Amino acid sequence: MILVTGSTGLVGSHLLYKLVYNNEKVRAIYRSEDKLINVKNVFATYTSQYTSLFEAIEWVKADILNIPQLTEAFKDISYVYHCAAFVSFEPKKYHQLRRTNIEGSANVVNLCLSNNIKKICYFSSTATLGKSKNPITETDNWNPEDDNNVYAISKYGAEMEVWRAAQEGLNTVIVNPGVILGAGIWDSGSGSIFKRVHKGTSYYPIGNIGVIAIQDVVSISIKLLKSDIINERFVLVSENWTYKDFLKTIAKSIKVKPPDKKASPYLLQLIWRLDWIISNITGQERQLTKHIAKAISSNTIYSSEKIKTILNHEFKPIDETINSIGNLYLKQEQ
Repeated sequence: MILVTGSTGLVGSHLLYKLVYNNEKVRAIYRSEDKLINVKNVFATYTSQYTSLFEAIEWVKADILNIPQLTEAFKDISYVYHCAAFVSFEPKKYHQLRRTNIEGSANVVNLCLSNNIKKICYFSSTATLGKSKNPITETDNWNPEDDNNVYAISKYGAEMEVWRAAQEGLNTVIVNPGVILGAGIWDSGSGSIFKRVHKGTSYYPIGNIGVIAIQDVVSISIKLLKSDIINERFVLVSENWTYKDFLKTIAKSIKVKPPDKKASPYLLQLIWRLDWIISNITGQERQLTKHIAKAISSNTIYSSEKIKTILNHEFKPIDETINSIGNLYLKQEQ
């Protein structure tokens, strides 16, 4: 049986659909019943007859920080997809990020070791890669001396737990996706970008964004888990786009006016400082941090030649992916 953590998130939901569609026996961890609607919404982007597939999943309520619950979830499991993560770029969320992403991942891999799990696939991020040159590949090592954001620090710490388990005998593969484009969840992740553009935005950053379709992430992770490949990592970015073209294509897909004003690095610096002041006065969530402003202004390029070569994988074109997601957004959100 296969265990999926983070099953109600974008990656976990799309992965679940593909696994049960392929008639795999799957157990999925969820933390709250209200999040299960995410899974149903994602399944509905593939088929209107999704109820039987959803009910084929063995659902277990558990938290990766709750060891007794997690221990129960690992019974009779052979393979694990570890998708669970807390995503935030707010410095004040640092300790929560460390707990969920590092401590939680340590719990998962420790139980993998104690239960003789055959293999784990861990979903990390391009945020954990070094950025000394373009294009960035798997050989670009993390630099702890860089001005790293809190999310990246926590995901790197989680990777270290996975690599530690690999040294202790756990067969492991790690994937490092860029921004994952997928439909069905519109209040977080890439889905929230479609929602934001639909509401209207005038500005676009000057930097680049490395993107990949969720279908490619799922397909590659399944192939890797089934393969003989162990203790390797893979950058998953199918195309590198400018934010201008990226947001313009999204706007076209949902039939709204695209942003037409350039957001200079200087303007973004002013905005993130103002956002910090507002957040401290009101207590509301940050919309733009210093690290995000820096990232969306940079011309970072990623390469996925390693996975292309090893799996002979052909990526789904991003323009087609955006158009497909835009159509689904208009159907689900109108």
